[in-house]
Amino acid sequence: MALLLTIGLLLYHPNKIVNQRVHQNKGINKTSVQQTPDYRATYHFTTPNKWMNDPQRPVFFDGAYHFYYLYNRDYQKGNGTEWRQATSKDLVHWKDEGVAIPKYTNKNGDIWTGSFVVDTKNTAGFGKGAIVAIVTQPSANGGSQEQFLWYSTDRGKTFKSYHNSPVLPNPGVKDFRDPKVIWDPQTGNWVMALAEGTKIEFYTSDNLKNWRYTGGFFTQNIGIVECPDLFIMRANNGTYKWVLGASANGKSSGRPNTYAYWTGNFDGKAFIADQSEPQWLDHGFDWYAGVTFESGNSSEKFSKRYALAWMNNWDYPNNTPTMQDGFNGMDSIVRQIRLVKQPDNTYSLISQPVEALNRLTTSTTHFKQIPVTGSKELKVKGVAYELDADISWTDAKNVGIRLRESADHKRHIDVGVFTEGHYFYVNRAFTGQPDSTQKYVESRTPFDTSKKKVHLEIFVDKTSIEVFIDDGKIVYSDEVFPQLNDKCITLFSIGGKSLFENVQVKHFRSING
Repeated sequence: MALLLTIGLLLYHPNKIVNQRVHQNKGINKTSVQQTPDYRATYHFTTPNKWMNDPQRPVFFDGAYHFYYLYNRDYQKGNGTEWRQATSKDLVHWKDEGVAIPKYTNKNGDIWTGSFVVDTKNTAGFGKGAIVAIVTQPSANGGSQEQFLWYSTDRGKTFKSYHNSPVLPNPGVKDFRDPKVIWDPQTGNWVMALAEGTKIEFYTSDNLKNWRYTGGFFTQNIGIVECPDLFIMRANNGTYKWVLGASANGKSSGRPNTYAYWTGNFDGKAFIADQSEPQWLDHGFDWYAGVTFESGNSSEKFSKRYALAWMNNWDYPNNTPTMQDGFNGMDSIVRQIRLVKQPDNTYSLISQPVEALNRLTTSTTHFKQIPVTGSKELKVKGVAYELDADISWTDAKNVGIRLRESADHKRHIDVGVFTEGHYFYVNRAFTGQPDSTQKYVESRTPFDTSKKKVHLEIFVDKTSIEVFIDDGKIVYSDEVFPQLNDKCITLFSIGGKSLFENVQVKHFRSING
C-alpha cells in the first residue's frame, strides 16, 4: 500500500542528495511561468480546450474506438459537463468529433458520467445497432442524482433524450451515480453496476429502460466509490474470473486514491469477492475515474483488455500550468491489462503500455552497461520519452533514476528503490507539482528487495510520469510540472554500487498534428 509523506518526513529519507535539497526546493510546487508556454502533452490525449474530467468507457465499432469524456466548454467561468467524443484506431492518435450530448438541453441538469452500449439486438426498440447511453443527471425535481437514457441512431455522433423521467429513479440517497452497463451472456440480460456511497449496486434489465435491483457489494475503508466497473477475464492459467472495480479514496488508511478492484464471481445478480481487501491498478496520485474496455480484436475478448484514466485529482483539480495553453484535462496512456495467477493463488491485473506507442519513436539511445556509485548523468536529454532499464545492486541503500532534472540538479523527479525500507517509491517533491499542501509528493509500495534487481519502464511527458515496475506488476501515474527546459536524466546509487543494464531511451514525436 502507498504511504503518503509530507516534505517534513522527507527529511528522514536516506538519500543524502534529497536531504540537501529539501530546503532548497521549498515551495517548488508553484508553477513557473514560461515565456513561451507549451505544456500540451506530446503523446497523451488532451482536451482541445477548456476542461475535461471523467473518461467514459470506449467501445469499438465501425473500425474505431469511440470514446466520450466529460467536457465543460464554459470553464473556468461556468459549470456543467457534457459528453464530447473522440475516435481512434490505435488508442494513441485521437480525432476530435465534437460534443455528442450537450449539457442543459432537457429539463434535467447537465450530463455526468455513465456508459454506452451498442444495442445490436434492438432490445431498447430504437433500432438494431442503436447506441444507448445511460447517464447520471441531477433531476429537475430537486437535483437528486438519477439515471437517464439517451440514444443515438447516427452511430454515436448525436444523442436524443429518451424521456425527462429517469429510467432508474433515486431511492432516497445522496450518492447514486455513474452507471456502468454491460451485456451478461450467462443470463442474456443487461447488467448495471452503480455507485451508491460506499456500496456498489447491481441491476438487471432486458430492454435498458426498466431496471431491477438484484444485489450490492459493500466496500470498506476506501471512502465514497465512483465510476464502478465490472467485467470477466480469462487468466493466464485458463481460469475465468469476474473483476469488480471502482475509483476510491484510500488515503486516510495509507492507500491510493485511484482504481480499486476485487476478483471474484458474479452470478448475474451479486458479486462475491475472493478477498475483502481490494487491490489497486495504480499506486500514484493521479489515475482517477479509470475505465477498462474490450479490445477490438474479438480473439482477445477475455484474455486482454485496455484501461485509461483521468490524470488529475479532486484535491487539486485546477492547479496546472496547461491553463497557459487554454486547457485543463489529460488522460493517461492506454494500458493493456491481463489477469495473472500469483504464487499465493490469488489473481491480479498486470498492466503494460499499449504497443502502438512504439510507433511514435523518432530516435533511440542505448546504453548496455553503466556501473554507478553515487550519481551519473546520462548523455541524453528529453521531455517526452520512454526509458527502460534493468537495475541490480549488491549493497546500495537507495538506487534509481532522477528524471526531468534541471541543469543545476536542484529540480528533479525521483524513481527508485529504498532497499533498507523494502519499498519502491516515486517522489515529485523536488519539481513543480500540483499539491500545494505537499502532503502527496511521494508514493510507496512494498518491494521485495532481496532479489536485488528491478525492471523499469518509465513514460515521461511534459506534465506527467507513468512508471511500470517489473512488467507492470506495480504502476504509478503522477502529474508533474517540470520547467520545460528541465531535460536531464541522472542515475543514482547511494550507499553502494549498482549496475544499470539495457538502458534505452525512446524519444517520441507529437500526436498533435
